[in-house]
Amino acid sequence: MNFDYNTTRNELILAEYGRNVQNMVKYIIELPDLEERNKYAQAVIDLMGFLNPHLRDVADFKHKLWDHLHIISGYKIDVDSPYPKPTPEDALVKPKHIGYPQQKITYKHYGKTVETMIEKAKAVDDPERRAAMVQGIANFMKMAYVTWNKDSVADETILKNLRELSGGELQLDENVNLAKVEFKPVVTRPANNSNRGRQNNNNNNGKGRQNNTSNNNNRPQRNNNSNPKPRH
Repeated sequence: MNFDYNTTRNELILAEYGRNVQNMVKYIIELPDLEERNKYAQAVIDLMGFLNPHLRDVADFKHKLWDHLHIISGYKIDVDSPYPKPTPEDALVKPKHIGYPQQKITYKHYGKTVETMIEKAKAVDDPERRAAMVQGIANFMKMAYVTWNKDSVADETILKNLRELSGGELQLDENVNLAKVEFKPVVTRPANNSNRGRQNNNNNNGKGRQNNTSNNNNRPQRNNNSNPKPRH
């Protein structure tokens, strides 16, 4: 008996669509009539979108589906595509490298955003607006500290770091009370509700037994003391 293993089959070009889609595309390539090829190609496009619904979140996802159709066919399918047909050379083009920002961050747990906000606050001339911005920055610094260190922090530490980051230009009163922040660990929920179901069943069974007992109590009882009628 001969067995058909995946290792003996043709390689899947785009595995996310499966072998059946690839076989259908191969069938479309061999059809002699252009109109028939277009009809079947549109049906395969609809099927590909159904198999990968996440592509609907991609901008111009129909264009991507048609590009994938040509790729699966090895760029051999001849259909009237509503989009420009891709070429094998397009697949060889690499995207531009995205450079990683090489900026020094004084306190990593505060991040670069805090330093940017501090620079913005230093440029504000209005005293009231500046004080409100400094208060908001200090509250954010406390929240960021607790988030990354998972521990409480004294307000004096936040105010000290604020002075250091601002070069002594931004300060708050030592008696100021920053927003209260507490670290709340993530509570994982049970994967299933089997225990809850067993509890409900136990409760239901208990209720059923109680109901049966109450029903039995309501039934009329035989009077064992009554004398049977004498037989004649």
